[in-house]
Amino acid sequence: MTDPTPAAVVQRQLDAYNRRDLDGLLATYSEHARQYEHPATLAASGAAQIREHMALRFQESDLHARLVQRAVMANIVIDQEVVTRNFPEGIGEVDLVAIYEVIDGKIASASVQISNKRLRNIF
Repeated sequence: MTDPTPAAVVQRQLDAYNRRDLDGLLATYSEHARQYEHPATLAASGAAQIREHMALRFQESDLHARLVQRAVMANIVIDQEVVTRNFPEGIGEVDLVAIYEVIDGKIASASVQISNKRLRNIF
């Protein structure tokens, strides 16, 4: 059986994220994966830390990532997304660029750059 394409792995990760499916999301990551705040600040290392980080994020009732565009170069997948979040000040959005490295059908690393938040106007 061949490994799934890097784009398919990242899409499964995005779909699990939008379902708030923690086990489904973690199934797309290698056991020793690392997540970074771009360019090189380690945010989570290994499945346990990624689980802990994402479990908190998945508590947000309005959490949703909308894919704007995707580029694929060999085993590197670059996504541009708009992510809706629940901030202490209210519902808002951030722009996000994520660079995923996929090895042997799993995400080995993810580096994320996030814009400043924009709160939704409630009036």
